[in-house]
Amino acid sequence: MAYKKKYTVLAILGIAMASGAAWWWQNKAPDAEAGKTGAASAPSGPGPAAGGGPARPTSVEVAKVESMTLVDETQAVGSLRSRQGVMLRPEVGGRVKQIFFNDGQRVRKGQLMVQFDDQLPQAQLAQARAELSIAEANHKRNQELVAQNFISQRSLDESSAALEVSRAKLSLAQATLQRLQVLAPFDGITGLKQINVGDYLKDGADMVNVEDIDAVLLDFRLPERFQAKIRAGQKAQLTVDALPGRPFSAIIQAVDPLIDANGRSVGVRGCIDNRQQQLRPGMFARVNAVFGSRENALVIPEEAIIPQGGRTFVVKIVPGDKPETKVSERVAVKVGLRLPGKVEILEGLSAGDTVVTAGHQRLQKDGTVVRVVDLSQPGGGRPAGGPPGAGGPGAGGPGAAPAGAAPAAAAAKGAGPGAGPGAGAGAGAGAGAGAGAAGPRPGAAAGKPGAAAANNAAMAGPNPCLRGADATR
Repeated sequence: MAYKKKYTVLAILGIAMASGAAWWWQNKAPDAEAGKTGAASAPSGPGPAAGGGPARPTSVEVAKVESMTLVDETQAVGSLRSRQGVMLRPEVGGRVKQIFFNDGQRVRKGQLMVQFDDQLPQAQLAQARAELSIAEANHKRNQELVAQNFISQRSLDESSAALEVSRAKLSLAQATLQRLQVLAPFDGITGLKQINVGDYLKDGADMVNVEDIDAVLLDFRLPERFQAKIRAGQKAQLTVDALPGRPFSAIIQAVDPLIDANGRSVGVRGCIDNRQQQLRPGMFARVNAVFGSRENALVIPEEAIIPQGGRTFVVKIVPGDKPETKVSERVAVKVGLRLPGKVEILEGLSAGDTVVTAGHQRLQKDGTVVRVVDLSQPGGGRPAGGPPGAGGPGAGGPGAAPAGAAPAAAAAKGAGPGAGPGAGAGAGAGAGAGAGAAGPRPGAAAGKPGAAAANNAAMAGPNPCLRGADATR
């Protein structure tokens, strides 16, 4: 029994020793190996803590503060409607006697459109004229008799009243006869007629619509925050899905003084010159409302912005104390308009300043020595303007781009600040190719001189948007 207890204790001690050795091997040995490896691989040159030498410059990407023209604008959707449009309906019931228009025909203001059967009103008009003639004769005779004191003044007054009644009956017969003629209320184009000769129509029945589309109205809505910017006389650019690639310009005519409480938006109405008859009422429009433009606005890439604590900062590159050294300086800025990839700077920077676009996280304090990485060069990670070998060991360090990615990055940035000749040429070639693809074909307009002449003739004269909708033309 004692023999078994002895071997049990030895087995437990052996397991404990093996477990301790395994734990030491997993935790202590890797640290020792890492220390040896770090000591062996430490660079012989100056480093952050190697031999007490100067700190290695931090690699960053930069961009110049550019000056350009900015357009203050916003996007919305709207619909087109006729400047004037009406559905013709009869005021009195009757049978259609004659139709004086065709579908899609241009008509003039006051032109006779539909004639109803007027046989009975014509007879009533003749009767009213006869009664008026008798009343006039009686009244004239009574005037002569009163002058000779043959009849009383009462008889003259009664004949005068009868004369007025006869005149009123004549006016009523003429008005009833005129209502059997439907006239065009303004210049326009007729739609599709919904009546035929012989139809009996009740008052208020639809006959045909007339649309004035020499100018079309654009109705759209903007969020209420733009109500102080939008005003009459401004321009709005728009495109319609039915006519891709054809931009149109609208003149803002009015802004609704009432803000919609449900959508918190304001209604805006513009006018488009449509004498070429390209647009139709009811089309869907994509609107780009232009509030104004600013010349010489300062812009930087949006990746240079650092929001912090409700404020906005950028890191500017300034000359250091030593020659040919550059250090970082954090600057508070005030931003304005935002464009795709660009941000306007209202305060804090000047044209030509250099700001950091990549590597902010390594610049924790002002005065940090930086090394500008020029991605437009084939080497990718060497300083801007330096020789091929000037990058040193830090050429492939943090912030440096792979050599294979440099041409793609240069092409994406275009011929920006610091871009090499190859990048500028590539961007220029790409822009030229795009312009050639999007430009008009030379033979497209030359092959249709008649259509061009017709368009020029249609566009002759004043813009219809600049005159009143109810003006006599």
